Amino acid sequence: MSDVKKIATRESYGNALAELGKEHEDIVVLDADLAAATKTGVFKKAFPERHIDCGIAECNMIGVAAGLAATGKVPFASSFAMFAAGRAFEQVRNSVGYPKLNVKIGATHAGISVGEDGATHQCNEDIALMRTIPGMVVINPSDDVEAKAAVKAAYEHQGPVYMRFGRLAVPVINDNEDYKFELGKGVVLREGKDVAIIATGLPVANCLEAAEKLAAEGIDAKVINIHTIKPLDEELIVAAAKDTGKVVTVEEHSVIGGLGSAVCDVLCEQAPTKVLKIGVNDTFGESGPAVELVKKYGLDADSIYEKVKAFL
Repeated sequence: MSDVKKIATRESYGNALAELGKEHEDIVVLDADLAAATKTGVFKKAFPERHIDCGIAECNMIGVAAGLAATGKVPFASSFAMFAAGRAFEQVRNSVGYPKLNVKIGATHAGISVGEDGATHQCNEDIALMRTIPGMVVINPSDDVEAKAAVKAAYEHQGPVYMRFGRLAVPVINDNEDYKFELGKGVVLREGKDVAIIATGLPVANCLEAAEKLAAEGIDAKVINIHTIKPLDEELIVAAAKDTGKVVTVEEHSVIGGLGSAVCDVLCEQAPTKVLKIGVNDTFGESGPAVELVKKYGLDADSIYEKVKAFL
């Protein structure tokens, strides 16, 4: 897929905010001294009067966002996933989740693809944390088209939303003209009858490539993109499990508490199915080039292909 256009979803986040800002004067964007990295600087340049730099004080930033939401504004609070979901968890839970305030959290630099920033910044636990907050919508887009649509959908949704974006440029797999984003609805990217590969975020494109490699060996893999992990498209997941009899989940996140766990929760109740979870296996990341880390931790197309083949 080297000839496919690649864009980091954090770039998509910044561009989408700037576009939305033209249409909606109630949007206020906050960041924690990371406007260049989270790409909220794009919004800041266009609407400086509606951008607030809270400094390296993520917990305070969430409190400011909660206050703005209480006055009728729609705040987008932005930082690295490690800080937005990790450092500020108490404030997100108690100041945003508990009162059900209309705060949108843009968490960039998620997963091991943060690369050279190392284990302390490679947040592989954020989806698990955010899933546990009652009423929190959790979105993990797979490419530029989906990320922009997700930001718009987050604005239109009344209530707290957590959006997960990446640092590494990823292939654009969706058609901008035809793509339709719906909260809580997965997308079937490839039909198949032998196994259902259910993926989210960065690995989705790699799963499509792995499915083509499997097809060359006579294995017909269905590929499903789950961009909204909460609420989950239970109907689509159950149907895929019943159609194929085997399910593989793939995520750039811990195998504990993320997409794989969410899928297993559904299947064990509604359609008991053999499941293989591919993700970060209860370990911290490490410093290194993002592409090499993706490969080392088994999330590249070749690794996914080998694991699915062995599973079958």
